[in-house]
Amino acid sequence: MAENIYNEDINVRFNKKLQFLILIDKMKSVYRQTLLADKSRRETDAEHSWHIAMMAMLFAEFAPEGVDKERVIKMCLVHDLVEIYAGDTFCYDEKAGEDKAEREMRAAQKLFSVLPAEDGDEIKGLWLEFEKQETPDAVFAASLDRFQPLINNFLTDGHTWKKGKVVRPQVEERAALIKKGLPIAWETVQKILDDAENKGFFEHNQKN
Repeated sequence: MAENIYNEDINVRFNKKLQFLILIDKMKSVYRQTLLADKSRRETDAEHSWHIAMMAMLFAEFAPEGVDKERVIKMCLVHDLVEIYAGDTFCYDEKAGEDKAEREMRAAQKLFSVLPAEDGDEIKGLWLEFEKQETPDAVFAASLDRFQPLINNFLTDGHTWKKGKVVRPQVEERAALIKKGLPIAWETVQKILDDAENKGFFEHNQKN
């Protein structure tokens, strides 16, 4: 049992943080729709978060002016933590997305309350900032969050797009933020979309 590792004689703050770290181990078992690039299986939230945090570190030199690399890396690491309780919502499933904000806010309250108040407030603040996409840091982080699955979907022969019967305009709309948050990647995005369309990775019938 996890509680057996806690020592009541140790600092309460330490125990709360340890409890939280054990809890978020569950993130390794939350599977996304996107496949790994080698097509072997679906990726987990933990793998996705690690991947875009690495992108934040390596692409920081191409970020818009004013972006704080360290804050963005933190944002990338925490942006999907709420899915431990809320689950992964397929971004192109309009019905599933109807109550997404409500489900994720409830999950945030439950999850971040495990931490000491100031730590919980910091992580919740980063999560909310990411969700609102109003600051340079959040726009850059969110652009990476959209660029990574775009790459993986292309490398896996459009697996998720085909499965969801996704049309190109849907992908273009979601990818549009990349032009603002990581402008240097926009030409690559356009090439991916053109090649994906030529390879038949998108649904051809326009959705109403």
